[in-house]
This record gives sequence, C-alpha cells and structure tokens, in this order.
Amino acid sequence: MTHQSLRIAQFVNVVLFALVMGVFWGTWFSLSRSIASITPDSFLEIGHLMIANLAAPMSVLMPAALISSVIVLLLLVRHAEGSAVYLTALSLLLMIAALVVTLTVNVPIDNEINQWTRNTLPADWMAIRDRWQAYHTVRTLASIASLGCAVASALRWVPSSPRIVTDQCPARLHPTLIATSTGR
Repeated sequence: MTHQSLRIAQFVNVVLFALVMGVFWGTWFSLSRSIASITPDSFLEIGHLMIANLAAPMSVLMPAALISSVIVLLLLVRHAEGSAVYLTALSLLLMIAALVVTLTVNVPIDNEINQWTRNTLPADWMAIRDRWQAYHTVRTLASIASLGCAVASALRWVPSSPRIVTDQCPARLHPTLIATSTGR
C-alpha cells in the first residue's frame, strides 16, 4: 500500500466522519436547542419527517464511516507509529461510542415516536423527548471529538521516506527546492 493510498483512505475517512457529525450537529444546532418549546403537533410532524429522512441514509453512512476508520487504522499501524495511530484509534472509539448511543437510546426512542399520533401521544412524551435530546447531545459531542481526532491524525501523519529523490528531481521544481534537496 502506498503513501498515496493511505492519504486517500484518510481523506475518505474524514469526509465520512464529517458527514455523520454534520447530521448530528445540524440536528442539535437547529432542533435540540429549542426542542422544549415545540408544540406536540409540531414535534410529531418534525419527528416523523426527520426519522423518514435520516434512518436509511444513516444506516449506511455510519457503518461506512466506521469501516473507513478501521481501514485507516490498519494502514497506519503498517506505515506509522505514535500519535497518528493513537488519534485514529481514539477517533474510531469515539465514533463507536456515538453509534452505541444511537442504537441503544436514540433509535429505540425514534421507533417509539414514529408510532405516535396526536391521539396516542403518551402522557410522558416530554420526558421521552428530553431523554432523546440529552443522548443526542452526547452522540453529537462524541462525533465532533471523533472528527477532530481523525483530522488531527491525518495532519499528524508524515511519510517516513523522503518524497524527493535528489538525482531524479524534475526540472520543473523550483530551484530553491532543488538546491535544498541536493544540499547545495
């Protein structure tokens, strides 16, 4: 596997993590901060629409993000050491934590909400809504931290072998680079 392959894998990983984090952050930023002021009818309408719009795409996006992170981690273990490996491992663990919260708390609540109508809204719907929101905040923060670690890892990793070979330096390189790489 070449250095370029690792860089491509890191790029894909960062983009996928950004997409996952963006869904969580966008929902938190636009909805969760004011969720307590939403009327029951609006809550049901918004909830049903968001569940319909996000369930299928996120069921593909989150696993793809995690798989990409595992690939980056395996490549880094072969080609690097130190902080880039640890940051990628931490990034993966944080995104797994976001997935665990999603699957054990948020999705079951979503499934409940999806069955509710105006006539079947339970008396404790606000407590259920608030529990969803609290755990959504947890997974949002975990995904933000995860993306931050993935970006930091990609920025931290530097190939161990030099990229410029002095006797095969292309003439189109700037003369300063040629002089620096040849020791002149």
